[in-house]
Formats: sequence, structure tokens, C-alpha cells
Amino acid sequence: MIPLVNLQAQYASIREEVDAAIQDVLAKGQLVLGPAVERFERDFAAYSETAFGIGTGSGTSAIHLALTAAGIGPGDEVITTPATFVATAAAILYTGATPVLVDTLPDIALMDPAAAEAAITPRTRAILPVHLYGHVCDMTRLRAIADRHGLLLIEDASQAHGARHDGRRVGSLGDMACFSCYPGKNLGGFGEAGIVTTDDAGLAARMRKLRDWGQGKPRVHVELAFNYRMDGIQGAVLAVKLKYLDEWNARRRTNARYYTKALRGTGLGTPEPPLYSESVYHVYDIATDDRDAMGPWLNDRGIATGVHYILPVHRHPGYADRCRHDGLPNAERLFTRTLSLPVCPHLTADERRQVCDAVLDYAAMHQLQRRSA
Repeated sequence: MIPLVNLQAQYASIREEVDAAIQDVLAKGQLVLGPAVERFERDFAAYSETAFGIGTGSGTSAIHLALTAAGIGPGDEVITTPATFVATAAAILYTGATPVLVDTLPDIALMDPAAAEAAITPRTRAILPVHLYGHVCDMTRLRAIADRHGLLLIEDASQAHGARHDGRRVGSLGDMACFSCYPGKNLGGFGEAGIVTTDDAGLAARMRKLRDWGQGKPRVHVELAFNYRMDGIQGAVLAVKLKYLDEWNARRRTNARYYTKALRGTGLGTPEPPLYSESVYHVYDIATDDRDAMGPWLNDRGIATGVHYILPVHRHPGYADRCRHDGLPNAERLFTRTLSLPVCPHLTADERRQVCDAVLDYAAMHQLQRRSA
């Protein structure tokens, strides 16, 4: 089976470095926060072109921490997108605020800036765009909207480590940016982890306090807070992997270009990242009305596929009555048609060719080009 994500191959390629980094943490016995986490925070902040990095226990806790540090709470509204994992909305709900969902652009699952501005009310405190599948939202327009209305701009960059917008790194484009370092991400640990980046020293200090039980000084807890600390082993592993991230992302782009060229003219929709951006292709998402038949057909032929999000956020029973929106037709259509193909950096050239050959066979058998005309 050609996997969507090949963590075994990734580990094998850096085994000696990773094992040595883990052994160093174990030998020193600093298993929670500590120097390995501090090193990763510094390295990732510099990589993301920001002043501060605050390591957390997960991507979800990173978003919740950022919102809480910004003072967002009951009665507030945060504008975000239905085209994301439910954690984005959940983190808003944890603060007591209301997620206000706005539609995506018609052909790519990124927040529509015009829809975001139209949704602003006197209760709006922040805009929280999601760089889905490694593609980057139009942060120039969103920054201008946020500044015009006095709002915070917080990136959910959980699928976009290393991506660029007009030459600038994702993570440096808003007031804060939140990353998941779940194992399958472009930069993933050996378990749950996350990080927030910011240039704001005050927000950074507040997040460091809030993630560690609200300690004003050791063992003195000055406010109700959280256990959102990063483990030392995750910090060590992520610091090693960060050195390879640009190389791995370049391989993802190579794989994506190969697919896009090979699948041209098949009737399948292929991702077209905005011209202002450099995508890191966390997912290579094709669009087809045959999604529910095509996926199992490819799986039967030894090619793993994925439907990363079966439903947009507002269609999940646990969120339907907790999010506000005024209709989301673009996101709803996109989510019924998207199928993910293997694009991970450890995909071999032969595997990539096999994937394309199988997709082309399916397209020819089912006459997708003629049906899409």
C-alpha cells in the first residue's frame, strides 16, 4: 500500500539524530518544558521570522492559549472558516466566545476576505483564517480588514509550516499564529505538540504564564490557567525535524507539480494555490464528483487516499448549534468533492508514477473528461 503519510520512512532518514536528541532529554531528566523545548521555541520563531515561540501540548491548546491571552471571552465573536478541523471552532468555544463562520473562495478552501469583512459586528474581536492543506489565505487583504476595524488577526497555520505569502513566512503574518505539530503534519513530533508565534512580547509572556498553571513565580499560581506545556521529548524531536522542513516541503511541491501536470485534461480539479503564495502541500486535494467511488477504487489498488474532512464544521452535530453563519455554499460544495492523494516527502518516484497511472486509469474508465464538459 502506498501510504498518505510515511512516518516510518521519515524516522529512518533521521534516526540517529532523533535518537540522540531523545536520549539527551532522558539523560538530563527534563521531560516537561526545559532546554530542549526552549531551543525549539527559539529555532522555530527564527524560522517563522518572528520574535517569540511558545511551545504547547497541541495545536488546539495553541489556539485556545492565543485567544485567551488576547482576552477573548463570553460575548465576543471570532470570525473563522467552516473549512477546517473542528479544533479551530472548539478553541473559540472554550473561551466562551462565538465562532462566526464565513464562506471560502469558490475554487479553493481558503477564507473569502470579502465574506469575512461582511460578517463583522460590534462584538467581533478577531479574525482567525486557516491555511488549509498548506495553501495560504490572502493575508494582505485580511490584515487590511483587521486593521480597518481594530481586530486581532490570528493565523491557524496548523497545516502550513514553512509556507510563504509574498515572500514572508506563514507565522509572521498576523498578531499571533498557531501551529499543530501532530505527527502527520509537515513538521510533526512523536506525539501531540503545538506552538504559537508572535512579535508581541506582552502576549508571549502571558501565554507562557497561562500554559504553565498561571504561575507568577514558581509554585505561586496567580490566576486560573492551564496545563498546556510541551514535553521535552517533543521539543527535541521537533528541533531535529525543523532542520529538514524546507527540504521536505520542496519534495512535496515537486510531487504536487508532477500530479498537476499528469492530471491535466482529466476532468479532475487539481489544487491551484494563489499566485501570492508558496504552498507546502500538506495535502494534495483533487476535486471530483466521483469522490466516494474513486477513493475505494484506488485503495483496492494499493493506493491510500483520504477524505480529510467529511463535513464542514457547521455540519457536525456537536457544532451545528454553536456556530453562527449566513450560508456557506462554497465550503459545502468543496467538502463533497475533495479527495487526497499521497504527497508526503518520502514518496518515491515509482510510487508517484503508480498513483498517477491509477488515477488516469480511473478517469479514462469513467470518462470524467466528457462528463465534466
